[in-house]
Amino acid sequence: MNIDTAIDNFMDYIASEKGLSRNTVLSYSSDLKMFSDHLDGLGITDVQSVTAGHLRGFLGTLKGRGASLSSLVRYQVTVRNFFRFMLKEGVLKKDPVLILEMPKRDRRLPQVMSEQEVEQLLAAPSAIEDTDRRIRDSAMLELLYATGLRVSELVEMKLNSLEMTVGYVRVKGKGSKERIIPMGDAARESVAAYLGTARQAYLTHATDYLFLTRQGNRFTRQGFWKLLRGYLKTLHITRHVTPHTMRHSFATHLLSHGADLRSVQLMLGHSDISTTQIYTHINSEMLKRMYDKYHPRA
Repeated sequence: MNIDTAIDNFMDYIASEKGLSRNTVLSYSSDLKMFSDHLDGLGITDVQSVTAGHLRGFLGTLKGRGASLSSLVRYQVTVRNFFRFMLKEGVLKKDPVLILEMPKRDRRLPQVMSEQEVEQLLAAPSAIEDTDRRIRDSAMLELLYATGLRVSELVEMKLNSLEMTVGYVRVKGKGSKERIIPMGDAARESVAAYLGTARQAYLTHATDYLFLTRQGNRFTRQGFWKLLRGYLKTLHITRHVTPHTMRHSFATHLLSHGADLRSVQLMLGHSDISTTQIYTHINSEMLKRMYDKYHPRA
């Protein structure tokens, strides 16, 4: 089978049957296009001719261009999943890349904000003179920190995702898995204030999206990134903080205040609790730094 045809079949499969997010599908498509171009340069046009050596050469080329270890792991996972699909479809009788070991990568601890930094960030919109923008921005920041949402989940949230009476949000995360997360009193009050005034001011046409721009369109991830960077600049926080840092901070602060790991896993939407366990290591590191700083015999 022609490689490009095989890739098209694989992309149709993951888009229609696997329930993956649009961003994940685009990532798969981009990775496989690069692999296909690499093979084309070698004169290989059919799936049956691909060997482990070709994948090894592809990864070596990317490494030579400066690709990070995490990127190389992602490319290898993408190609592995592609060939597993080829096996499943009967196009191949054996997996040509099965013998390749996955490169081991160090599991770096994610960066988190201190509770004081988060409080400063949540208070930052109060300095904005534009009332509607102040109310909207406050609601977005409060809800993000209160629920640990991914930024894509925040900006794609619709009105029917809110359960304001009981104080919950319903979210469809990766793999279209739905989860329910408490939002807390502070976030609920901020969102209620936004729904009562600011959203109506921004509503230029009928839409179910919760958070709107001045033009009445839904927020984009890039738009929220810009909003966050603006507030970080006013607070003179110069280190690298992203919307995902708020998610890391949400989990770390919950655990540091006694939440159990399983509950945090459910709220984050992690399918494997080992993914959530990274936050227990963050707490350990934070405690060690505090001990080293303050204990007279450290």
